[in-house]
Amino acid sequence: MELLTGESKATLDDKGRVSLPARMRGCLQGNVLVLTKGLEKCVWAFPPEKWELFSEQLLNSATLNMQQLTWAQHRFIVPSQPVEIDRAGRIALPPSLREYAALGRDCMICGTGKRVELWAVDEYRAYYEANEPNTMAIVEALGHLSL
Repeated sequence: MELLTGESKATLDDKGRVSLPARMRGCLQGNVLVLTKGLEKCVWAFPPEKWELFSEQLLNSATLNMQQLTWAQHRFIVPSQPVEIDRAGRIALPPSLREYAALGRDCMICGTGKRVELWAVDEYRAYYEANEPNTMAIVEALGHLSL
């Protein structure tokens, strides 16, 4: 499977559906994504095989204590929902996840390699601007890479 990459503006329709960019759809095997709350104020969309890996790692983590594991289950597993990609390349976002991410009409769809993130445009802009100053520290921490 190719890496899910790219950044695209999209429009959420009145039924809570958004079209995935054709390039991202081409990277997916099948027509299902698993949606859940992201770490930030966004929705994460995983291909089923990546969701299975993520949820298994979470549920079988030896580094979390019981309280942390229980919270992680409620934070990521409980709100997760599989959705089908329809023939037009759209996914329907459940109201609870749209509300969590404050998704309105204007959205950003971002491929982060193994998953897709759906953001409200203003939330994404604020997140990006807040984290841009960290770029050099990240590059330095990844010094072993030839950039």
